Amino acid sequence: MLKSIIVNCLLILSVLTAGHTLAKPIDDGAKVQPDNYYPRVKLETSMGDIVVELDRRRAPITVNNFLRYVANGLYNNTIFHRTVPGFVVQGGGYTPDLDEKVTYDPIFNESGNGLTNDLHTIAMARQNDPHSATRQFFFNVNDNESLNPGRNWGYAVFGMIVEGSEIADKMADVETEYLVALGEQNAPKEMIILEKASVLPPL
Repeated sequence: MLKSIIVNCLLILSVLTAGHTLAKPIDDGAKVQPDNYYPRVKLETSMGDIVVELDRRRAPITVNNFLRYVANGLYNNTIFHRTVPGFVVQGGGYTPDLDEKVTYDPIFNESGNGLTNDLHTIAMARQNDPHSATRQFFFNVNDNESLNPGRNWGYAVFGMIVEGSEIADKMADVETEYLVALGEQNAPKEMIILEKASVLPPL
């Protein structure tokens, strides 16, 4: 009887442990569709859906970093906090309560990969330090040559919008205001929410 109880307990423990292992967060975006050089991510926003195709051949570090946040659900329920007409739409870093989201370590700047900040591309936001990008990204809503590398580091492009480019354009044209909490001059008056980001099945 005692032996039977011990065996059953071990079986339950094994199942629970296996379930915990399967539920572990993805610590490396390279494990997300590892054989797919052009993974696609769907961004479901309060203004409509946007699908981006990422370029893992030219920007592997940046793409894998982005996929890690997506796969772990860390872009869900964040906001686009900066929208500048004819320039960029930026988000991914704050909650609707304006709390800053946790980040992984900063990544190497891949702005010299040959991809340029053209209309409807997606790129990483960063601080003055060229290698300070973590989780915030932006859509180019114009051909922004000034963001490309030259004598100085640029902003790393890692993909492009393949569906829903009109949604990004609409985001750029919303009415904005100065947001004291973030010190942001171009914050949408009506919050734009990134409700969910998910990796799509390979084509």
